[in-house]
Amino acid sequence: MFRIKKLDIFIVKQFALLFVGTFLISQFVLMMQFLWRYVDELIGKGLSMDVMAQLFWYMGLMLVPQALPLAILLSSLITFGNLGESSELTAIKSAGISLIQAFRSLIVVSVLICLGSFYFQNYIGPNANLKLSQLLIAMKQKSPELEIPEGIFYDGIPGSNIYVQKKDMETGKLYGIMIYRMTGSYEDQQIILADSGMLQSTADKKHLLLSLWSGEWFENMQSQQLGGAASVPYQRQTFVTKQLVLDYDGELNITDASAFSSDARGKGLTKILEDKDSIGRVFDSIGRAYYDQALPRYYAYRAISKKDSMTAVKRASAKDLNIDSIYAHLEPEKQQRVMSIAFSAVQTQLSELDFEAMITGDGDRILRQHDIEAVKKFTLALLCVIFFFIGAPLGAIIRKGGLGIPVIVSVVLFIIYYILDNTGSRMAKIGEWSVWFGTGLAPAVLIPLAVFFTYKGNNDSVVFNMDAYRNFFMRLLGLRQKRHVFGKEVIINDPDYQADAVALERISEEVSTYAHAHRLYRAPNPVKVFFRYEPDHEIERISEEMETVIDDLSNTRDKFILTELNHYPIVSEKAHTRPFEHRWMNIVAAILVPIGLFLYFRMWMFRLRLYRDLHVIRETNGKVVGRIHEMLSAEKTVKPEIVDKSEIVDNSEKVDNSEKVENSDQADNSEIIVNPEMAEKSDVSEKSDISDISDNSDQSDLSAQFDNSEIFDQSDKSETSGLSDTPSNQDNPSTL
Repeated sequence: MFRIKKLDIFIVKQFALLFVGTFLISQFVLMMQFLWRYVDELIGKGLSMDVMAQLFWYMGLMLVPQALPLAILLSSLITFGNLGESSELTAIKSAGISLIQAFRSLIVVSVLICLGSFYFQNYIGPNANLKLSQLLIAMKQKSPELEIPEGIFYDGIPGSNIYVQKKDMETGKLYGIMIYRMTGSYEDQQIILADSGMLQSTADKKHLLLSLWSGEWFENMQSQQLGGAASVPYQRQTFVTKQLVLDYDGELNITDASAFSSDARGKGLTKILEDKDSIGRVFDSIGRAYYDQALPRYYAYRAISKKDSMTAVKRASAKDLNIDSIYAHLEPEKQQRVMSIAFSAVQTQLSELDFEAMITGDGDRILRQHDIEAVKKFTLALLCVIFFFIGAPLGAIIRKGGLGIPVIVSVVLFIIYYILDNTGSRMAKIGEWSVWFGTGLAPAVLIPLAVFFTYKGNNDSVVFNMDAYRNFFMRLLGLRQKRHVFGKEVIINDPDYQADAVALERISEEVSTYAHAHRLYRAPNPVKVFFRYEPDHEIERISEEMETVIDDLSNTRDKFILTELNHYPIVSEKAHTRPFEHRWMNIVAAILVPIGLFLYFRMWMFRLRLYRDLHVIRETNGKVVGRIHEMLSAEKTVKPEIVDKSEIVDNSEKVDNSEKVENSDQADNSEIIVNPEMAEKSDVSEKSDISDISDNSDQSDLSAQFDNSEIFDQSDKSETSGLSDTPSNQDNPSTL
């Protein structure tokens, strides 16, 4: 049974506070980004505060569905980042609560926000989008003197097309002016050229005053003045200054909503489906009409008599029929007439087809736009849940709260989403991609990413361990890793040189046998590689033995051996045998030929590398073994000299002990004997003391000899200790 626990309430409170703050920040950033697109149309228009308030209100309502996913991503990442940074997430997991169980309350909240986003897009967003479009069109038509662009013709003023080469924004002057005015028809047009000018609106905002300087005026003569003349003359005027009054309503006039009937962004889901059906029927009827017109045009069937038809069939089936020869036998005048008729017919058909393609293309574009907006209402709402399952596990993995790393990660992820969504939508609008592919590109990339982060976060896996990724790509691309062995300042156990030398000699023999038996320099058999793999663990065993010897020899103080240890390569144990561990993966790689070829040549490269590595191992083993033999022979020559010195020390110690015995005897003889029994006892004690001294001297001699010789041979140590213990146990008078 589902129960609301204190932990759920605690996490929801943490998330709610952050969600409100991040939503306001996201809304502000998106509004500023949208405002910068239309800032040129707002500056200098003289808009009132209520108009600006309406603009920002409708803009904010339109951008709410886009701000919600970004706010969920940022707030969930910060929430679980704070819990991980303060070790609260560790305490939750130690209590037996998994990460998914900690997500439980926020999953419910994210689903509710997802449903609210869909409702907002379906009922509130379309109306806000429609109102915003009407305001922007009205602002664009207000004060056109500031709207005239440079380098292109501007047709915002009724009855006139104005071209401005350069515009001074500080003074408002226009330079290089060209004006086309159509007062009645194309025959009555006027062309005005001026060096400079200025366009201003009158006080009543009903007219525009155009002041021109240093220009010319070209105007066609009226047709009634010509009397039906074939040529149409024109009049030309040169002026220094001239003023024109143009009719224009400069007030803020809201455009009728019917002008945006084809814009799908201002419609709900039900309206989109209805309009899509009606638009489809309209353009289907247009397409059928074009088809009916094309049938008699391109597939005309003329009624001819049976005799003429049989004659035409015979001529068409004749092998000697040649159209070029028929055309060549015509007279030059007929040839020219035939060519002109054919050329004019082709030009006419091309023009008609271009026009029909434009009409049907507009219909297809409108239908695609409706499909895109219908799908976006679902994908944008679903994005709230997707971003939660990306942000919350990432926060648990990163374990960093605040507005530092979480903001950076959130911005990067949102930029990735924006690029994918914008690219897919544009390609779908122009018809290069299908609608489902273009609109589903961003969710298709983000959903596996959310599943991956959730899995890693729930299993406490390390996602951002750069060393693991670096090692993976090094293994994939076959990049070699170098060995680093350094001398140690403190050595606890010296290497067993004799055993290491024997092990290295054995490894050299095994390496030579393996290289000769497997013929590593040859290309591998593809059938054995992908389909009939036989286990090969010999290299693994050799590598393990070699690493054991290297680890033992790393305790040496000899610089030559340390240098040679760094020459041992790090052997790749399995890359030369097969691409993957599992057989079915190898079979799939073989079926996918490009991947199979890459893996085959990669394995061949590793076989050649292993062949060279085994050669290097054999050479290095020889150098290390030779150095070990030199060290052992040097120890044997130095050992006898150390033993002779120990004997001299032993003799000197014996002399000292004998002098001590004589002095003690003299002192005992000088004593006065009172009782004969006591004298006998004293004689016995003197003898025992003398024997103890002699025994101790023997023990000291042997121990001194042991201390000097144990640094070279541990076997001598055991023998010496045995000799030192045996006399003391047998000759000690106290045991008798």
